[in-house]
Amino acid sequence: MTQAPFFDDIARAPTGAKSHWRTCSDGVRVRITTWSGGDKGTVLIFPGRTEFIEKYGPTVAEFLNRGQSVAVIDWRGQGMSDRIAKNHQLGHVKNFSDYQLDIAQMLDVVKSENMPKPLILLAHSMGGCIGLRAIHNGLDIDKVIFSAPMWGIYIEPLLRFPAKIIAKIGPKIGLSKRFSPNTSPENYVQINPFAGNTLTNDPEVYAWLTSQLEAHPELGIGGPSVKWLQQAFSECSKLRKTPAPKTDCLCLLGSNEAIVSPRSITTIMEGWDNSKLVTLAGAQHEIFMEEKHVQDQAWAEVDAFLAV
Repeated sequence: MTQAPFFDDIARAPTGAKSHWRTCSDGVRVRITTWSGGDKGTVLIFPGRTEFIEKYGPTVAEFLNRGQSVAVIDWRGQGMSDRIAKNHQLGHVKNFSDYQLDIAQMLDVVKSENMPKPLILLAHSMGGCIGLRAIHNGLDIDKVIFSAPMWGIYIEPLLRFPAKIIAKIGPKIGLSKRFSPNTSPENYVQINPFAGNTLTNDPEVYAWLTSQLEAHPELGIGGPSVKWLQQAFSECSKLRKTPAPKTDCLCLLGSNEAIVSPRSITTIMEGWDNSKLVTLAGAQHEIFMEEKHVQDQAWAEVDAFLAV
């Protein structure tokens, strides 16, 4: 393994981060960062679309304080991992199954670092889609915590039909690497003010997210490609039709969720035994980056679930 950069000037993360470059079986290089904590186990953090490792610094600190070790990944196409499209601001992937190659490298890092078991998964948004597929594929974890998992994408009613038509036809007519409609090369927090945002109700957190990309713009990406949209629709549909796994599951969802589909989450959770769906009043998409009272409730649920 070779050492990768970690921007602790923006991360609000504990000391001791070890960042690694790993090359996947298809030649794509991804960044993985680990923190050695206690011996209660290791939390694998699967971020969402557009996210990067440094964004999870405070979340890492919470788990380390609870006696866990932690590993976080930059998915291919975002963060410091290799960008798949020539336009590095485009959120692009060839196939959603390619993300499973990234997971294989993450697990290899955890093994080579002798990080403690059991493994626990925390999967947010797109990471929830990738994570559920990994569990179906046999990912060896003890428990899973989902935060607003992307098992469906929320689209305004009038735009749903056009979006699906574009996702279906676009890749067939050479539009795979075009930005999806109504998206741009800029990251969400760079072009949207705090007022009316769909991520968090906490203005200080929102300002921090904006400052991260001001300090290190190389971490950011903009909207998804038409190909990403087509792959996302397809993968979410398949997951909704697949019987839920037997893994112990906690799922956290904000009552004001407007990025992923709450209905899709409810559909999957209703068929999942040994699971609990918790709706957090007033919360938006970023459960672990919300106002303090929301975070306190979320961490209380996590502690009870993990029996910390």
